Amino acid sequence: MDYCNSVLYGAPSSSIQILQRAQNNAARIVLQAPRRSHARPLLRDLHWLPIQHRIEYKVAVLTFKSRSSATAPTYLSRHIKARVSERTLRSSTAPLLDKPFTRTDFANRAFHCAALTIWNSLPETIICCDSLSVFKAKLKTYFFHKAFD
Repeated sequence: MDYCNSVLYGAPSSSIQILQRAQNNAARIVLQAPRRSHARPLLRDLHWLPIQHRIEYKVAVLTFKSRSSATAPTYLSRHIKARVSERTLRSSTAPLLDKPFTRTDFANRAFHCAALTIWNSLPETIICCDSLSVFKAKLKTYFFHKAFD
């Protein structure tokens, strides 16, 4: 289910729902729950993020890697540019990224737009992490609370 799911960012909800149903059924099988049981508490018990949040998680991790790692592929890291403010603002201390102007929804689904949209929506405590393992832990906790609270 996780293979290349970052490509599904911005996909129609009908496409996402197909994967969500598969994940719900997998949770029922793993926990041996009845077929008609509600899947949301099962996903919470298993600490599985819903598909939409898994997609955003994957894109955010890919963005972190391409921002902070020298080993990141250049075809990804060249699209990640820090936002430079001409004036001193309260938000200028946050490591936000500069999003290019696009005219179509299709262009907004591209990595260089989707990654920046997700990155800039994250809290500053998450995007200021130094290591990948801490970033992943905080990010999963953030999306888990966002999905289930």
